[in-house]
Formats: sequence, C-alpha cells, structure tokens
Amino acid sequence: MAEISESDRVKEMTDAEMKALEEKYDPEVRFRPLLPSMTWIVGGVLFVLSCYHFYTSGYGIPQASVHRGTHLAFTLGLIFFSFTVFGARPEPRNTLMTPMGVSLADWVLAIAGIVSALYVPWVFNDLAFRVGNPLFIDVVMGTILIVVLMEATRRAMGWPLPVIAILFMAYAYFGQSMPGVLTHPGASWTNIVNHLYLTSQGIYGTALGVIATYVFHFVLFGVMATRIGLGQLFIDLASSLAGRFAGGPAKVSVVSSAMLGSISGSSIANTVTTGSLTIPAMIRIGYPRHFAAAVEAASSTGGQITPPVMGAVAFLMIEYLGVPLTTILTAALVPAFMHFFGVLVQVHLEARRRGLRGLSKDELPVAWAVFKAGWLTTLPLFVLVATLLSGKTPYLAAFYGILSCILVLIIQNLVRHGSDIMGAAKASASELWDSFVTGAKFSLSVTAAAALVGVIIGVVTLTGVGFKIAYMVTSVAAGWAESVSGALSVLPFEVMSVSALTLMFTLIMTAIVCILMGCGIPTTANYLIMIAVAAPILSMLGVQPLVAHFFVFYYGVMADITPPVALAAYAAAGIADSNAFKTGNTAFRLGMGKALVPFVFVFSPSLLIVVDGFTWSQFIIGVTGAMAGIWMLSAAFADWLIGPMRAYERALCAVAAILLVAPNLYATLVGLALIAPVVLRQLPMLRMSPAERAAL
Repeated sequence: MAEISESDRVKEMTDAEMKALEEKYDPEVRFRPLLPSMTWIVGGVLFVLSCYHFYTSGYGIPQASVHRGTHLAFTLGLIFFSFTVFGARPEPRNTLMTPMGVSLADWVLAIAGIVSALYVPWVFNDLAFRVGNPLFIDVVMGTILIVVLMEATRRAMGWPLPVIAILFMAYAYFGQSMPGVLTHPGASWTNIVNHLYLTSQGIYGTALGVIATYVFHFVLFGVMATRIGLGQLFIDLASSLAGRFAGGPAKVSVVSSAMLGSISGSSIANTVTTGSLTIPAMIRIGYPRHFAAAVEAASSTGGQITPPVMGAVAFLMIEYLGVPLTTILTAALVPAFMHFFGVLVQVHLEARRRGLRGLSKDELPVAWAVFKAGWLTTLPLFVLVATLLSGKTPYLAAFYGILSCILVLIIQNLVRHGSDIMGAAKASASELWDSFVTGAKFSLSVTAAAALVGVIIGVVTLTGVGFKIAYMVTSVAAGWAESVSGALSVLPFEVMSVSALTLMFTLIMTAIVCILMGCGIPTTANYLIMIAVAAPILSMLGVQPLVAHFFVFYYGVMADITPPVALAAYAAAGIADSNAFKTGNTAFRLGMGKALVPFVFVFSPSLLIVVDGFTWSQFIIGVTGAMAGIWMLSAAFADWLIGPMRAYERALCAVAAILLVAPNLYATLVGLALIAPVVLRQLPMLRMSPAERAAL
C-alpha cells in the first residue's frame, strides 16, 4: 500500500465543527442566535412541547383537531422565533423594533400563526355545521394560516415546497384555463380555503396528524437514545466487527451508518455523526477524499429506510395504508439490507483494487469490552422494539422507549457522580432539559412541511388531478411499450410483455420525478406529494399499495445523494475537504443498489415479505437475483471483480445486472450467460497475490 502523504490526511472534527457543518448543509437545524432571556423563553416553550407529547403518548391523545391544532400552533410560533427571514444569523439586539432580539414582524407572524392554528379546535363544534358554507371570518383565518404556514416552511427548509403549494392552489383556482385533460371547473378562494382549512382533507389532515401523533415522539426518542450513548456504542461495535477487513474504515462506515440509522432517520445528521470519525480513517488508509466522503453519504442515506424508526415515513405509511407498524418494518428489512449490501460490495471491491488494508488489532476496540461498557444504553431500543412487537400503539412504544432513556440517563449520572446525589440530579435534569429542547427543535421543520403538504394533498382531492396525471403517464408509457415490444419481437423468446414494459416505463418516469422533487424537498414531504400523485398511477397498473408506497419512498431518499442538490454528499465533502460535485456523483454511484431494488420489489413483491401472494420460492429467487445483480453492477463501476476488468467485461456485467434482477427466467438465464465468460477469465486470478492482480 502506498504511503499516505500529509496532504491526504484529515483531522477528526470537534463537536462545534460538526454542528457548524450540519447547520451549513441542513437548513432545518440552522437556528438563529437569541438573547439570553429569549433563549430561556423559547427553550421553555420547546420543553413544554416535548412534555406535552411525552405525556399524551403515555396517557392518551386528545381529540384529533385539538391535538393537531395545538401542535401546529406551538410549531408556527417557535419557527418565527427560531429561524430568520433569509437564513442569516446576525447577533440579536434588544431595540424598539426588535423586542427581546426578535423583530416586530416575527412577533406578528408568530401570533398570527398561533391564533389561526388554534381557531379551528377552539370553535370545532360550531365548525362542524359550517363546513361547505364558511363565514367570512373562517375564510380570513384560513387565509392567514395558509400565508403564515408558507412563510414558516420557507424559513425552515427553503422555497421549493411553498412554490409547489402555490402552483397547486393556482391550479385549483384557474381550473377552467388548464389545457386538455387537466381542465376542471375551478374553485373559488372561499371553496379552496373551506377545503384546506375546515376539513380533514387539507392542513389538519393525515400528514399533520402523523407528525403530531407518532413522528415527534420518535424524533425525541432518537435524540434521547443518542444522548445516553447508544449511537456511539453502535459506532464502536461496527469498528470492532468490520474494521479488520480490507478497507476496514469504509466498512465501519457502512455498518455503523446502518446501526445508527435505526434510531435516527436523518441522512445529514448520520453523515456528520459517523463521518467525523470514519472519513478521516478512510483517507488515512488510502481511499481518495471524494470516495471516502461518498461512502459515508451513501451509507447514511440508508438511515431513513432502516427499521425501527425510518424517519417519519413509516408512520405515514401506517395511516395511509391502514396496516400495523410491524408490517411496514418487516417489509423494510430486505430492501434496507440490499442498500447497505450494495455499498458494502463497492467499498470492498474498491479496497481490493487499491490494495488497501484493514485496521490493525491495536486500532480496533474489542467487541465484548465495548458491549460490556455500554450494554445499558441498548435497553431503550429493546423496550421500544418489544413494545411494538407486542401490538401496542407506536406512540406508546415511544413513551416507554423515552422513559427507558430517562431511567438510563439517571443511572449513568448516579454512577458518574458516585455519592454526590445532588450533582447526579442536577446533571440528569440538565441533560433531560437539553434533550427535550433539542428533540422539539428538530420537529419544527418536518411539522411545517407536513402541514403545507396538506395543502397540496387537499388540492389533489378537491380537483382529482391525481387521476388525470395517472392517465397521461400511463398513456405515454403504453406507447413506448408498444414501440419497444415491436423492436424486441425479432428475438426467439419474450423478454418482457407489453404490460410489463408499460409498468417499467411508468416506474422510470415516476422514479425520475421522485428524484427531481427530492432535490429541493425533504424526504417526508416528497413522499407525501408523490403518494398523492404517483400512487394512483401505479395502482392503475395493478401494483399493490404497499409496494407503490415503498417505491416512491426509496426514490425520494435517493435525492440526498443525487447532484445537484445532494445535501448528505455535500456535508460529507465538507468533512473530507473534497470536491462536492464529484463526491455527489460518486455517492450516487455507490447508492445504485438502492436504485435497482425498488424495481425488483415491484416486479417481485415477495421481496417485501408481507405482501399478498408471498411465496418463499419467489422470495429466494428475488433476493438471489437482486444480490447477484448488485454485485455485477458494483463490479462494473469499480472496474474489479476478482481482478481488473476489460472494457467489454464491464459492459457485460452492467447489462447482466439489469437482467439478473428481472423477475423473468429467460432474462436471468441470459444474464448468467453474459457473465459466464467474465467469471471464467477471472477465476485464475484467485491464485495470484493482490499485488499480482493489481499489476495486470
């Protein structure tokens, strides 16, 4: 292995540097500085919000409109105190125009948001008789909430989602002017506000309900679990298990990201947390800077698809699909494994190609010692999973999980402070305060996004545009399928039927839209929009609802590593000091396994285990074909199978990868036939040393 030059070394980051980097690439945590008095006020409100949700998760959720309205009111008020107008963070000053360091405009917007959000639950009984015939005050309050909500979402996560919401509302209003199949009678502003504000089909709909009822609690659990050291335990265990193999730090990155992702669900947070340790280690053993950063980014995006937390989407699925959470978590197991398997194969092949070493025994922690020192931190996760598997509600599982975290936190401080009971009590109270405040802060942006997505979903249900788009897309896909089927008719066997080709082209178009939407919209909002628009398309072609939801979800996550807005990749590039765009392109290549797998489980649904028509034979064939296809595609990208590959061999492996994942016996056989000469030529290289292979 070549010596690592001083310029190829990178230092591990401090906590402050990690926080600054996360804020740079994740607008959702770019909170404004506040004066000490306002810090305590905002912190107190955040703490109360967390206490409210912790209490209701254990002792019962209030009436839906009251619960959702209360959560939204808290959120809107806090956003205007936590985020500045354009993201700049000047030092606050207490003046006549900025009382307590916050501008008068922000005070007005915060109060307007609170009042308009609470208006519906305050007069709910009366509103039940006014839906469809709102009073003037109802329209005014609804208009205020829509405007304030768009500004709050813009501050918390940028322009794209508010712009999309405006376009959808314009479509609802100007329906008679729309072209072709998109035309509709149009709706007055009064009817639009009535539907979006006074019914459960808009702002106060399922999306906001899921955030307030499930997601907040699991965000808080993730913060608490990280606080007690569960995340660090996962990183240390991954190091002890995977670090000794070729390219060890890269494999540690993959394994630790998978484990940490099970309690986090945030791509950028995972990238910064694990990448601050793994990226410097990867560079030290010889991985190029951009590749090291790309490995961490590609691995960390898997956090959103890894049970049991899966960010917010798992809980949205249980509401929209009407299935238990255990069904969603079971369905996610194999696809999540496939993602990490794909990244792991590529880092392994890259390590072999470069002749990179693993970590020495002296550089690795001992697995048993790590677990012995930190086993107590795993208790909350076991409690959470056990409660979920027992059939209890997800929010009750989160309640017991958070309660377990608090118990572990107290025990840790008692051990740390010995006989100093008061010191342990103060430390526990301080850490609990900080965790509850941080957990509530992290929920602000996702709540605003979910409420604004309710506007988009409301327009879809008001106008029926989802089915209009479905008709257009399937018509185009069917035309392409007929053309391709005619071109393939010269073959002695049928590779894919016209209906299968129609479905494939529909999936490709849906995947492209998901990725493009995800370039400016967080995964949760992307998923909500796409199931409103794309799910009807896939349903028309016979795709099971669970499969359709997983398909759009997986491609939405891809946006975090897809240039030009690959935020997880750019955060990793910041740690590695590498070219951001090159890092994003490499991360996308490393995540290609995730791009293949959704097509596999659409054509072979048994991969999701809990679908209708599941058979073990289809499952085994699907898993085997997917793993083989991912390996061949990885080899083509890495230019290495057993040894270096020739250009035609890389082309054969790339084509074979597509055929191997296809649920068609003929396609699979053709794929195997294509890779046979490649494998036969490479087999003798097994007897060579790594240096001899690299010299070929």
